[in-house]
Amino acid sequence: MRTALAELILPQASPLNGEVYDRIDAERLAGVLKALADPARLRLLSLIQASPDGEACVCDLTAPIGLSQPTVSHHLRILTESGLLEREKRGVWAYYRLVPSAIQAIAVSRGISITSRTSSPPRFWVPLVRPVAR
Repeated sequence: MRTALAELILPQASPLNGEVYDRIDAERLAGVLKALADPARLRLLSLIQASPDGEACVCDLTAPIGLSQPTVSHHLRILTESGLLEREKRGVWAYYRLVPSAIQAIAVSRGISITSRTSSPPRFWVPLVRPVAR
């Protein structure tokens, strides 16, 4: 099993536990959160998750999101570099899939509990997130 980039770069400290980020950890976490902080990127993640095979090609994403192919490719590159997506080249096409462990690592490290709508999540499932009660 591979370790997602987001798991490697997320700080172990959590302000929820009274711990303080050092400058490097804060910059690393900000980079991952910045990748998530764009409405188009959030939509891309949800479109990929909702795809029948849990993966999608840029050609499958341009029309539903209403952006040009170069713009969609740019957003997918940012999500891939942040460790939230995996990219697989097949011929001239690149297919993207979510890295569930990266999404889960972000949620858990921020004190968010992970729940599912169903008892057995699909292979590339992104969980609903709810804050942990204190």
